[in-house]
Amino acid sequence: MTVNNFDVLNMSKTFSSTGYTTVTANLTSAAEETTDKYRKSFDSYIMEAISKMNDQQMEVDALTQKSIVDPESVDIHDITTAMAKAQMSLSLAKTVVDRVVTGWNEITTTR
Repeated sequence: MTVNNFDVLNMSKTFSSTGYTTVTANLTSAAEETTDKYRKSFDSYIMEAISKMNDQQMEVDALTQKSIVDPESVDIHDITTAMAKAQMSLSLAKTVVDRVVTGWNEITTTR
């Protein structure tokens, strides 16, 4: 049996109307705690993705500098691969931001 936040809130309303206030408080706090847990994990996911994108950009910079200082120590294919990965992650981040902004504009626009 799967119970989601809406079921928990509905159960808390039922218990509150019958006089079980302690059960109601516990169910409400459990629903809020579950919601906070998912919100934190989403926030951490976004921050982790941005950090990984930044690390890829920094890796490209380091490989490029290393190829200028000591060209024999770096393979050009490694630089090209690192650049492609960094470009793909940057374009993915740009697409996600654009879609979030578009979605937010659609939500806030009243017609």
